[in-house]
Amino acid sequence: MPLSAAELLASATARLAPDPQSNRVVPRIARGAAHRDTLAALALEQQWVIAADRRSFLHLAERTDDTPEAAAFFTSLAEGEALAAEQLTAFAVAAGVTEEQSRSHIPRPGGQAYPAYVAWLALNASPADVVLALTANFSAWGGYCAGIAEGLRRHYGFPDEACAFFDFFAEPAPDLDTQATAAVQAALDTGRLNTGLAHTYGSLLQSYEAMFWESLGEAP
Repeated sequence: MPLSAAELLASATARLAPDPQSNRVVPRIARGAAHRDTLAALALEQQWVIAADRRSFLHLAERTDDTPEAAAFFTSLAEGEALAAEQLTAFAVAAGVTEEQSRSHIPRPGGQAYPAYVAWLALNASPADVVLALTANFSAWGGYCAGIAEGLRRHYGFPDEACAFFDFFAEPAPDLDTQATAAVQAALDTGRLNTGLAHTYGSLLQSYEAMFWESLGEAP
């Protein structure tokens, strides 16, 4: 019996879960061992990531005119990125990032491999396959953000406003989960879902995210 959309999403999330040892930065922030320069680097790189991902999600939404379920999912993602961009400013300020640093920052190649690949997916991949790949990836990202938010409060004295960016991504998103399930189910019903490709995309996303965190580990 074929798997349902919910079962496919759960299976992909479990299958693509990253190795707990692959991210050295989040545990260091969570226990207060990361240098503040690393926090500043995280803020600076995220300023580029959030802006790029928002445009990629908007493009994916535009490519799904005949699949309203997927369009709704990507539109919600783009709206979330816009809100996150506003919240990111408070974190950057608390991390000691100045406006001049934000303007002059040269992004790290490893830090931008993830959004570059999301942009590739936006141009080349079937939106239905991207829904499955992204949803699996978001599970790990949410856990990372929860650990960072706790560490910032406990060990670095960051106020709630400066942690809001990470709180936002750490919180459960039942509406987004519902939209993802509906989009995947619509793709299954119309024969548009290629789970093999979706898993390949998701695996690459996880690898590029690992590169992001590794690039921050090289901060002074």
